[in-house]
Amino acid sequence: MTDGIEWVYVDDALLALNKSSGLLSVPGRGTDKQDCASARAQQLYADARVVHRLDMATSGLMLMARGPEMQRLLNRAFIERRICKRYIALVAGHLESTPSVWNDIDLPLMADWPRRPLQKVDRAGRPSHTRWRIVAWEEDARGYPCTRLELEPITGRSHQLRVHLQAIGHAILGDALYGPPDQDGATSRLMLHASSLSLIHPITGISMVLSSSPPF
Repeated sequence: MTDGIEWVYVDDALLALNKSSGLLSVPGRGTDKQDCASARAQQLYADARVVHRLDMATSGLMLMARGPEMQRLLNRAFIERRICKRYIALVAGHLESTPSVWNDIDLPLMADWPRRPLQKVDRAGRPSHTRWRIVAWEEDARGYPCTRLELEPITGRSHQLRVHLQAIGHAILGDALYGPPDQDGATSRLMLHASSLSLIHPITGISMVLSSSPPF
């Protein structure tokens, strides 16, 4: 643990850290939004470069490159979908499916311009694909039914997982943007955690699986 960051993996090519919920991935606009995961990482590793982001409310694994060449290689790997990201989420209600069987959400997404930064499902939007499978049926803090899911975003649209789960009637618990207004007392945070990153190391060519257990 260094300055609030839990280091999951460090070598001369890349870094992987655990970002806490409520911490920005990169600096925002304004002097009050400069503290973030990338800035904290760069205090220890000056060559750390951003290759992807997590929403502020999302916790879990965040990958960074060491230097511009590694940033270029990892950016390309993300674009070409050679890096697999998986998440754990708690969503409202009990979904109906065979546990561990993957299901698909294919709904195009676009910015909800009058309500930015919100996104919405729209036929004119960009193709967006999420896979999900049931881990367990549970109850939230109020005793209401919820479902623990493993999620795999095939595309990487803004707020994709949050909007897709809302669209099928099972919003992620604690979602202040897309959750129902009657979820008071269910949780104090967004129940979404980046739990796994699978990739080929850009230098060694070795397959890597980085993992992080959700704090919920």
